[in-house]
Amino acid sequence: MAATSGEARFQMRTVYVNGEYRPENEASVSVFDRGFLFADAVYEVTSVLGGRLVDFSAHMARLKRSLAELGLPSPGSEAHLLAIHRELVRRNDLDEGTIYMQVTRGAADRDFLFPSEDTPPSLVLFTQANTLVDKPAARTGLRVISVPDLRWSRRDIKTVQLLYSSMAKTEAKRRGVDDAWMVEDGMVTEGTSNNAHIVAEDGTLVTRALSHSILHGITRAAVLKLAEESDIRIEERSFTIEEAKRAREAFITSASAFVMPVVEIDGTPIGDGKPGPVATRLREIYIRHARDTAI
Repeated sequence: MAATSGEARFQMRTVYVNGEYRPENEASVSVFDRGFLFADAVYEVTSVLGGRLVDFSAHMARLKRSLAELGLPSPGSEAHLLAIHRELVRRNDLDEGTIYMQVTRGAADRDFLFPSEDTPPSLVLFTQANTLVDKPAARTGLRVISVPDLRWSRRDIKTVQLLYSSMAKTEAKRRGVDDAWMVEDGMVTEGTSNNAHIVAEDGTLVTRALSHSILHGITRAAVLKLAEESDIRIEERSFTIEEAKRAREAFITSASAFVMPVVEIDGTPIGDGKPGPVATRLREIYIRHARDTAI
């Protein structure tokens, strides 16, 4: 039987490190790995429902783009990576949760210059057993604060440079809320680990357009397609925190949260302060889509 999220901390997982499946307490990478020394690495997170992988090909397409943008060598074909994901699901008896995959430029003596092109990349994967569908927050909604977006400018590349996002999420927790939305030049970019959306006063779904400023979310893309098929009007444009406060609804999308309502921003309730019908409907539609299309 698969572990619940509470049990996950105590279950000895099998992880994958550079060609080997190992117990997590026996797995290691070099102290000279550039992911450790320079955050010279990218990652992907794939959700697992019913022991199957959600949006896997889309995640692999984004991985390929991230690798290309940084000139990182590929760790293998999509078929090879799929086989590793499926083997980790099997070995860890994972029914519901996530698989994290990280690719680094490999291990070489510390130098700001990239190592030679024949340096093999490092590839690490591990599972996390988590409840994805029946999340209490989907019924209560999230409360967020706004913070300045102080990250580097290539947020479209899914790198492991997550320190500022970690700082912002920790600050949100310190202030008694769930997460933070980041603001640059007066406009919301995204959440600490998710894309941000609002439902405007006229019912239009508004979310920031793709650019170097935000991550090109896989769940974001799937949800927008499903919203369009459900005859929901969509505008891809920037919006301010003040517009978000006046919105009918707000929500986030991510691989581990799916669609999650936001009910408060900087202490101001959104709408009636409860999860709204659009976010609730899109969450239901996306979960059904994820179950139907997972591989």
